[in-house]
Amino acid sequence: MKDVLELTEIMKEIGSNAKAAAAELAFATTAAKDQALNSAADAVWARRDEILAANAQDMEFGRDKKLSDAMLDRLMLDEERVEGICEGLRAVAAQADPVGEVMAEWDRPNGLHIQRVRTPLGVIGVIYESRPNVTADAGALCLKSGNAVILRGGSESFHSSAAIHACLVDGLKAAGLPEDAIQRVPTRDRAAVSEMLTMTDHIDVIVPRGGKGLVGLVQREARVPVFAHLEGIVHIYIDADADPEKALKVVLNSKIRRTGICGAAECLLIHKDVLETIGQGAVRALLDAGVEVRGDVALQGIAGVTPATAGDWGHEYLDMIIAAKVVDNAADAIAHIREYGSDHTDCIVTEDDATAANFFARLDSAILMRNASTQFADGGEFGMGAEIGIATGKLHARGPVGAAQLTSFKYLATGDGTVRN
Repeated sequence: MKDVLELTEIMKEIGSNAKAAAAELAFATTAAKDQALNSAADAVWARRDEILAANAQDMEFGRDKKLSDAMLDRLMLDEERVEGICEGLRAVAAQADPVGEVMAEWDRPNGLHIQRVRTPLGVIGVIYESRPNVTADAGALCLKSGNAVILRGGSESFHSSAAIHACLVDGLKAAGLPEDAIQRVPTRDRAAVSEMLTMTDHIDVIVPRGGKGLVGLVQREARVPVFAHLEGIVHIYIDADADPEKALKVVLNSKIRRTGICGAAECLLIHKDVLETIGQGAVRALLDAGVEVRGDVALQGIAGVTPATAGDWGHEYLDMIIAAKVVDNAADAIAHIREYGSDHTDCIVTEDDATAANFFARLDSAILMRNASTQFADGGEFGMGAEIGIATGKLHARGPVGAAQLTSFKYLATGDGTVRN
């Protein structure tokens, strides 16, 4: 009981400090926020040996836990990925500051001039799993949008996240901003997650970034509002009018570039009219690349294809596995995605504009793509500098959540001694 009470007090102190920091950040200058981010990038690069040593500890922990190769890849840092963290911090710094942006303004016959302007949400709690770069991305985006943040990373990335967090604090110090603007929960204890979910006095919104288990837990137990980042059950549909070269490039890159990210393709749908041509070519290319293809009856004649089971539809593998199915037409593909998708990212490969337009109109995934790899489902690739996650809900934020999506708005009404009749 003492341990539980101690953790509650620790989390209460973190929340209180975050609330105080958020009050200052709400009016922090763009220059100060950008200085903090650029200084943090300098610190990450200067301390890269420390970060890589910390990551080596996490990799050993991950191997002891028997993490899959894809999960270990999500966890692993090398000098190139550390450089990517630095670039992400600088990219967020280079973005326009959303705070104070006038979203709309108008004059009323009653004499009022009204503006709707962006304002920070306050304190954001981010709960995420193994990718240590999320520590930098989430910290940077929350700071840029004037929010304080409480970071609770996964147990696998505990040491890496601590080392990266220290660099973010270095940046805050350099810019004269409150160090409590970016805090990290200093324990692997899962009870800390439960504490965060009920901290309605201190946290304004929770962003969960991880697998179905984590997001489900958050959605069930949270008393704080949640930006849901559900699993990425990503589909690619090869239409009858697909270009063979484009289809092959898109399918391969969508699946194998990085299998452990949420934008990786998990299900391939093939129009029956191109099964013997483009479809077989794509399936064979996946097999040649080392992907396990779990196909329906129509595909099981291809050597190397494993029979699919009912559990393969709507499954997020995050590994070198993909489900595959032959469909009668685009409407059949859309119906399958509606039944088994997660409203994350779905793609059509076609040269037919009308079919593509129909696909876009009839599906309501947060991201819909045409003739492009689903691995582009990323805030950085969308020009947001970085992302805190891909929101699959329909309220407030949807798709890649960048700095602008981490703001709300308020109305400023100006009169001149104006009174209401």
